[in-house]
Amino acid sequence: MKAIVVTDQAAGTAGMTLAERPQPAAAGNDVLVEVHASGFTTGELEWNTTWTDRLDRDRTPSIPGHELAGVVSALGYGTTGLSVGQRVFGLTDWTRDGTLAEYVAVEARNLAPLPGDVDFTVGASLPISGLTAWQGLFVHGRVQVGQSVLVHGAAGGVGSVVTQLAREAGAHVIGTGRAADRQTALDFGAHEFVDLQDDSLEDVGGVDLVFDIFGGEVQKRSAGLIRAGGTLVTIAGPPEARPADGLAIDFVVEADRAQLGEIAQRVRDGRLRTLIGNVATLDDAVAAFNPTERVKGKTIIRVRP
Repeated sequence: MKAIVVTDQAAGTAGMTLAERPQPAAAGNDVLVEVHASGFTTGELEWNTTWTDRLDRDRTPSIPGHELAGVVSALGYGTTGLSVGQRVFGLTDWTRDGTLAEYVAVEARNLAPLPGDVDFTVGASLPISGLTAWQGLFVHGRVQVGQSVLVHGAAGGVGSVVTQLAREAGAHVIGTGRAADRQTALDFGAHEFVDLQDDSLEDVGGVDLVFDIFGGEVQKRSAGLIRAGGTLVTIAGPPEARPADGLAIDFVVEADRAQLGEIAQRVRDGRLRTLIGNVATLDDAVAAFNPTERVKGKTIIRVRP
């Protein structure tokens, strides 16, 4: 099968190549998925799990990409809950070969049914941004109606989903980003927008929840805005700052079939949309991940037409 492989961590996306790889087999509790569309996060080339397995052994050449939408083509021994021919989407294991390939073997529990009226390209754009937003807001942040939520990077892949879900949950949403992102953040549902370059973040006043993707100085300043009993949720690693009278939580997104189902239902209802930028073929994936100019939105690889 055709796949994108990486062998050199220092090379980053420039070290990606299109190659022939053996088609994987579905082990126990796995499904083999015929990949139709794949999502990729550039940061994963910096993760140890991209280069080593669970026992810290080198596993290169490895296939990156952890988001997919496709069709189940085979079931491993003991696999239940899914069937051959079923449309699915989800998030694959960090320490196994990923989704920038024609086929991928993945634990069945990491996948959810993809409704027939949700395009594969959209399905592949949902798992990381959707699950990260859902878990940060509802599992870790426990957002409530009437609370105020400060969403950093509100016009980005994760932040735009956080903004939509928080607004739907009845929160007052304050988005941040660059000046050029203002209208996009407002279009996604932010009630207010703060330009981190020219506006004063402190003018926001007190908030109940901060969803942080940056870390560093922005995180430290944000922690000082959190009201008593509030929460700082971050995906930028262990918190460098904590609210004076609240919680600071960092987390790594996890696959969850029920949450994927909630996300897909909102897409079907028109209540949630993702920010898709460039859509490229597998043959053109290497060039797509090394663009000559900034692409707004997530790049999706359409593996099959």
